[in-house]
Amino acid sequence: MKRETVKSFFGKTLIFQILFFVAALFLTIYFFPREEKFRYHFQEGKPWKYGLLTASFDFPIYKSQEQIKKEQDSILQQFQPFYVENASIGKQQIAKFQQAYKNDLKDRLPHHLYNYTITALDNIYKQGIISSGEYDKLQKEHIENIRILNNNIAREYQVSQLRSPRTAYEQIINSLPDEASKDLLRTCNLNTYLVENMVFDSTTTKKIRYELLQRISASSGIVQAGERIIDRGEIVSPHTYQILKSLETVTLKKKINMDRRETTLIGQAIVITCLFTFFYLFLALFRSRIFKDIRSLGFLMLMIVCVTLAAYMMTQTRLQGIYLVPFAMLPLTVVTFLDSRTALYAHLVTVLLCAFAAPFPLEFIFLQIIVGMTAIDSLSELVKRSQLVRCAILVFIAYCVSYVGYTLLTEGDWSKLNPNMFLYFGINGVLLLFAYLLIYLLEKTFGFISNVTLVELSDINSPVLRQLSEICPGTFQHSMQISNLAAEAANKIGANAQLVRTGALYHDIGKLANPAFFTENQSGVNPHHNLSYEQSAQIIIQHVKDGIKMADKLMLPQAIKDFISTHHGKSKTKYFYNSYKNEFPDFKINEDSFTYPGPNPFTKETGILMMADAVEAASRSLKEYTEESISKLVNNIIDSQIADGLFKNTPLSFRDVETIKNVFIEKLKTMYHTRISYPELKEDPHRKPDQTKQQ
Repeated sequence: MKRETVKSFFGKTLIFQILFFVAALFLTIYFFPREEKFRYHFQEGKPWKYGLLTASFDFPIYKSQEQIKKEQDSILQQFQPFYVENASIGKQQIAKFQQAYKNDLKDRLPHHLYNYTITALDNIYKQGIISSGEYDKLQKEHIENIRILNNNIAREYQVSQLRSPRTAYEQIINSLPDEASKDLLRTCNLNTYLVENMVFDSTTTKKIRYELLQRISASSGIVQAGERIIDRGEIVSPHTYQILKSLETVTLKKKINMDRRETTLIGQAIVITCLFTFFYLFLALFRSRIFKDIRSLGFLMLMIVCVTLAAYMMTQTRLQGIYLVPFAMLPLTVVTFLDSRTALYAHLVTVLLCAFAAPFPLEFIFLQIIVGMTAIDSLSELVKRSQLVRCAILVFIAYCVSYVGYTLLTEGDWSKLNPNMFLYFGINGVLLLFAYLLIYLLEKTFGFISNVTLVELSDINSPVLRQLSEICPGTFQHSMQISNLAAEAANKIGANAQLVRTGALYHDIGKLANPAFFTENQSGVNPHHNLSYEQSAQIIIQHVKDGIKMADKLMLPQAIKDFISTHHGKSKTKYFYNSYKNEFPDFKINEDSFTYPGPNPFTKETGILMMADAVEAASRSLKEYTEESISKLVNNIIDSQIADGLFKNTPLSFRDVETIKNVFIEKLKTMYHTRISYPELKEDPHRKPDQTKQQ
């Protein structure tokens, strides 16, 4: 049955390992920079970093967008929009006014004003009336002339002669010599007879405008095949820059041969497969625990793929955009949850994957390796936020120093330094500060636990630990002693001291449910005297289950719950078990009634805690604290646990166990040392008071 369980687990793990590998491979190849990308990277005013470049085919020198825009603006300044004139509108409106004069206005409008109005309307319509919106637009754009279409014949017309209905009305009124005539004419609703007779022709205007813009040549010359373009070290002048941009445009427009594309795709697949394969080999050979842990392996592959894809996409936005990607965030997060060697290896794989998208691969690889090592070395243990700020500053300094050094080495000229690069490095450092939030999200997503969280949980002023100290003072002191013992042992064997320290503080929180049933909290009265051995054992065992329930309620990380469930493993409540067997030797004992639910410890940290818990509890029963008695106690208890097979699932070696024993012995000797008795000062009854003072 056990073999089938192992096979089932291994099969499940293997499926996920293959799935992660294939998914990472597919995504990286899919977003890998294609051949359509121009092979050269250049900037105006900067030196050419490649060899001699000559034209392999004829291609035009395309004008820049600024040049084309300037020519377009020049043409549009002289461009005249088109309007359509409707001569019948003026005649219709004049006829309406004449009819209104006969019907209504004749009695109050003198004949000479009538004649004046007819003449004024005729002149206004000959000049042309356009809508108020078009009139304001022509004035705003300072257009001096337009084209009037009449029977498909266009004639040039001055904008200054045009009127809007409002300006036409004002012109007619203001041309009268006296105010009385103006007031009289205003009563005639003259504005109703002023209608635009020229309408903007958008179709013709757009057509003619498009034809004029199309006449602008997109090129300003041609480069013939074999013509020299630029050589290494030469500064890219504005003219050369335009030639290079034209070559890039033509190259990208050329249709790529399908055989070549397939060959390139095969090469990409080989390169990426090699990198991921060697990363898998590293994990399988040197970090098998991580490799077999689906959660950790998925986290590593996700981080590598996400950073790589971010780099691929940033290179499409701007030339040096790849330097805006905070590559140091990857080793920083990996070293927080796993270890520095894995972090450095994952960083190297990511940098090599992204180097194909970098404008200058060698420079990119050099800078990122330096920055990755800086991040790992400066933040081996993230405990405080200030450490992250310091790390970001060191990363920025590492970027700047390595970039300056590389540029001076390759170019030998201070003027070749690109100021924009320092801006990118600064932005990169600021983005690195968001690693604190990322670490929190990764903790919740993958169930990891960071030192930041462990430090927060180990605060003895937290509600549950404060409650433990008040309700179960003995248990609290016991937990504090264990945390010191276990942390010291973890430091000696290279385990996570902060994790085991925090786990020790919480491992007995289940005793809060029944504090009086545990000897360290009793004060003379022992409630076990009225219970059977089985009942007492069940109450003691229950504190593990109660601890798990309380941990779930407090939403403690799984790593802390493991200490609660494994600190007794599948051992027995020895006191009640042995007492039962001694009192009832002929009765068959129910082993389950005296056995903790487990599981047994499965990490170095949980194994250390089990040892420390048993040793510290037993040390309180010693009658005298000598080196011999303490050493005998520690060896007997730990050897007994090993004999019971409680540490079979832990990666603890025999050397680790011996080191732990020695640490416990030394620490217990220090904890239980006897103080020196200070002698009392004997007073001489014959000594005078003044003599005492003098002495």
